Amino acid sequence: MATSMAAAIAASMPAAQTAPAPAIPPSMSKVIDIEGEIPITTVQLDALVVTKIVKHSSEAHPTSALGLLIGIDLDGTLEISNVFPLPSTNDDEDKSTKALARYQASMLRSLKEVQADDAVVGFYQSNSLGAFFRQSLLDLQVVHQDRLRHGGVVVVHDASQASHGNAAFRAFRLSKTFLHAYRTGKFNTQSLIDHKLTFSSIVDEIPLRIRTNPLLNAFLNKLTKPSSPSTSPASSSSAALPPSFSPLDLNSVPLTQNLSQVLDALDDYKTEEGNLAYHARQAGREKARAEAHMQKRREENALRTSQGLAPLPEDDVSRLFKIPPEPSRLESILLLGQIDAYSKSLAEGASVGLVKMYAANANSSV
Repeated sequence: MATSMAAAIAASMPAAQTAPAPAIPPSMSKVIDIEGEIPITTVQLDALVVTKIVKHSSEAHPTSALGLLIGIDLDGTLEISNVFPLPSTNDDEDKSTKALARYQASMLRSLKEVQADDAVVGFYQSNSLGAFFRQSLLDLQVVHQDRLRHGGVVVVHDASQASHGNAAFRAFRLSKTFLHAYRTGKFNTQSLIDHKLTFSSIVDEIPLRIRTNPLLNAFLNKLTKPSSPSTSPASSSSAALPPSFSPLDLNSVPLTQNLSQVLDALDDYKTEEGNLAYHARQAGREKARAEAHMQKRREENALRTSQGLAPLPEDDVSRLFKIPPEPSRLESILLLGQIDAYSKSLAEGASVGLVKMYAANANSSV
């Protein structure tokens, strides 16, 4: 799934341009970044973009929603003005890749025909309880950072927070150290030590802000106000958007689900560590056999030399013994990232729930 999605996105994106950039007036050189020299320091989401991502995430729940970000970078700010979702793929990888590439090309062509922004600047993906560390996300972002200006960004949305009225959006890009390790294809112990890689150093977070239209603010303010100036208690229900008391809910089901996900992630991590330990034992046994064979050959050659005979040639150990290479530890790092995200979400939810329980207990004793 991750490989086909990354291949489809790579096929639909243009290759890096090597043609000289057109000349622009010196007065606009700091705003119109033709060469892509001004680094991205902030990501800005329009309110329409936020609405589309939240809607797509709620419709795709419990699976992850995935889509492309459309926008432009101006003076270090990546302004995302539009998004469109990507359809889910079936089991046929080859057909899914081609269909997805055609869909993306068609959507971008339609945006260009209506003179809307049609530059892909990244992608968005929904997650649950902040656990966004996935191999598919890394593969897609690697494609973007190879093909897009400034490398593009990935915007992750915590769909579990949306049900509580929180717009949980964060923007990331892959770190340089992780990209170097990814391109070399080595995530063994020595590579992790050399690159100082942990789950917290895989991505670099970029500050994100949401821009709302003043007319939209006025419209929402109008909806939340009662339609009549009466001060009676029943007048509050006359508003188009009445106040919600869902944050005061004492239901503990989200906490139990969060705890279940923590335990599942711990089980997955234990299984992965067991596989790594098995491979390490296999490699250790093969290395011990190879060293025993070399030691025996050295003793034979020493004996033949003392007898005045020519020593035997050294055997190629790599041909006689198949020493397996050290497996990748990337999956273990990603699982640790998921455990950390689930644990932080559990701690936050438990603290809020504890405050609610104390407030409810104090209110009942009055």
